Amino acid sequence: MQQIKTSFDFEKPIADLVQQIEKVKQVAEKTKVDMSATLDELDGKLDETTNNLYKNLTGWNKVQMSRHPDRPQTLDYINMICDDFIEMHGDRTVKDDKAIIGGFASINGQTVMVIGHQKGKNTKERQYRNFGMANPEGYRKALRLMRLAEKFNKPVITFIDTMGAYPGLEAEERGQGEAIARNLLEMAVLRVPIICIVVGEGASGGALGIGIGDKVYMLEHTWYSVISPESCSSILWRSWDFKEKAAECLKLTSDDMFNNKLIDGIIPEPLGGAHQDPELMGKTLKEYIVKDLAALGKLKTDKMIEQRIEKFCEMGVVNE
Repeated sequence: MQQIKTSFDFEKPIADLVQQIEKVKQVAEKTKVDMSATLDELDGKLDETTNNLYKNLTGWNKVQMSRHPDRPQTLDYINMICDDFIEMHGDRTVKDDKAIIGGFASINGQTVMVIGHQKGKNTKERQYRNFGMANPEGYRKALRLMRLAEKFNKPVITFIDTMGAYPGLEAEERGQGEAIARNLLEMAVLRVPIICIVVGEGASGGALGIGIGDKVYMLEHTWYSVISPESCSSILWRSWDFKEKAAECLKLTSDDMFNNKLIDGIIPEPLGGAHQDPELMGKTLKEYIVKDLAALGKLKTDKMIEQRIEKFCEMGVVNE
């Protein structure tokens, strides 16, 4: 079994067993005593504990997993999935928003438009990328690229990973709400296939601004909600201390979203999360994308748009 690198408090049972195994190995090496039976028992217990733990994560646990600093981001997936990538910049109005990246790429020889949030891996990168929180020009850049893809009849793939749209005063002055609303409208009727994948955090309109698609997926240990657990807790309980309870109440996990028919599927992650084996995660993601591109390419454009609109119109409908 692959060694799981632990990072969170809820992973302590795994860390404890790994430590026990290391101690037994050290004793066996030092005393030259055969400890294979003990090691086999501990290895079996480690496998069972690991599988049970990651199958029964709470909502808050999944929020933590989605924020792991080593978790692959949009640029990582582009490098793993695409044969080449030409990044395009700017919204032709204000500036180039570094929180959203996009450009033409090829997957198995097929040209696609790839767009996604990029948070950054270290402090300097995160400041440069504004922690993945896009301004209005970021969503207008995304829309410009989607229209360009439509012009050349190329599918659009979006990777969603953001704590939300940037809430600053200057963003509101430049029309943050209008920019996101415009994207929802335009993506609903875009005349090319759209595949949207939540690869990390999917918070509020910041995620929804590039989240309208024919296929909408979530990776196994991600979340998608109108608000983050911390913000929800601060509003309802005037404190962040109830973020775990808020995470459960929001029903924000991939399982919750799929059961409520708000996404089309859940993409499994390597044991322990995408950060444990990024290459395997990239390979799995590519398989889903290639399969859906082939299926969506067979649909007539008008039928595809009709199905896309119907899917989102059915969400939230109550039959009395």
